[in-house]
Amino acid sequence: MTNRPGTSPSTPIRRAVGLLAGLALGVTLLAGCSSEGASTDCGLDACTVTFDRGVEASATILGVEAKLVGAQGDQVTVEVAGEQLSLTVGQQATEVGGFAVTLDSVTDQEVKIRVSRNPSS
Repeated sequence: MTNRPGTSPSTPIRRAVGLLAGLALGVTLLAGCSSEGASTDCGLDACTVTFDRGVEASATILGVEAKLVGAQGDQVTVEVAGEQLSLTVGQQATEVGGFAVTLDSVTDQEVKIRVSRNPSS
């Protein structure tokens, strides 16, 4: 067997393994959330959380917990990063713990909020 400098049969395999490891890490970061009575849709710096009404609903997103405390009409109380917020549809984002929180929608079945990292924090 002849060894040629600069060529290694394992180089493509190493690249493939490195690519797969990088993809797995990226998926893990994006999927780094959990929920109960809620669903999440997350990107790198923001998540949309859809809470089911009538149950104890919470989700862990972006390293913080978000909970639905209550909803009446178009006003909702949520707890994000340990602080309670009262939100109304169409209201400007409320800042809490380095995050901006907005209420996207309220129906009889669900409450949808958006939590994003605040770039100025």
